[in-house]
Amino acid sequence: MKHIRCSGTPYEIGQQHGREAKDEISGSIAFYSAFFKSRTKLSWPEVRDVGRGFLPFLESSYPEYVEEMQGVADGSGKDLESIIALNVRTEIAYGMLSDGCTALSWKTSDSSFLAQNWDWNFEQTPNIISLHIDQGGSKPTIHMMTEAGLIGKIGLNSAGVGVTLNAIQAPGVSYSKIPCHLALRTVLNSSSRAEAENALRKFGVASACHITIADGTTGANGFECTAFDIVEMPQNSDGICTHTNHLVESHKVEGTLFLNDSPVRLDRIRELIKRMDKPTAQNIGEALKDEQNFPVAINRAVGEKSTSQTLFSIVMDLQAGSAKVKMGRPTEAGEVFELKP
Repeated sequence: MKHIRCSGTPYEIGQQHGREAKDEISGSIAFYSAFFKSRTKLSWPEVRDVGRGFLPFLESSYPEYVEEMQGVADGSGKDLESIIALNVRTEIAYGMLSDGCTALSWKTSDSSFLAQNWDWNFEQTPNIISLHIDQGGSKPTIHMMTEAGLIGKIGLNSAGVGVTLNAIQAPGVSYSKIPCHLALRTVLNSSSRAEAENALRKFGVASACHITIADGTTGANGFECTAFDIVEMPQNSDGICTHTNHLVESHKVEGTLFLNDSPVRLDRIRELIKRMDKPTAQNIGEALKDEQNFPVAINRAVGEKSTSQTLFSIVMDLQAGSAKVKMGRPTEAGEVFELKP
């Protein structure tokens, strides 16, 4: 897997990302071109048109994201609309997503952990990268796991703020709110959980998803989003916050249970947590290996009806300011490395 380090202005950061991950960005475009054609019947030119629809909001509210995506485009030899399309891929396929992820956070008086198995189509595996971004100035340094071409995803920053993502299927998309993956970047640009929360509350999120925001001092808060509203799901009295891939709370729109195993996985991760005396990187990592209800387990595998499996697992120690990443299913051989912003 490719590990990329970027620094400088937003454009320079994007240009380095694009240049270093040129082949993987081409792979991401090829993968999503086929994915969107299959799931939404949209050709890539039509997908680019959808991406272009987000430009007015982004140019007025987050011009630095447009600059960075322009850098990615120039560095990789792609057009800006294609890079925007990658970054709003959740919104384009909001009604037909099929990734299943299990996330948990646990805050105690002396620790703060955030963890996730990221499950997605196996074909996208070669296009996953780790991206280290030194933005200089007042913004934190970021180290995250992402798909090549996407400027926001799952990881942590030098201020001890971490973020995870769960896909959710519910109708609706808003061109006047922050696209899901750019909302993740907004969290990673924040110096505290409170700052990140306020940024998402201000604009809202453009499509359905669940975002867990956590830091090393205050623990976690879950933002269960649709294109129409956000319902917050703070950590419970034990400092625990968990989620999978369905709407748990009531919203202005009803979600669809696109993965029948989502409630089962949510119950299972909560059951596993109850068996632990306290959170540690080791016992959380063991929970992410769980194969009950295989192949649609927390530790997901390709089955007869799905090509989705766990592509990486991540356990963040937000007080230590680092994360352990295991590529592939956590019970199988694969690269292991540290994220350290």
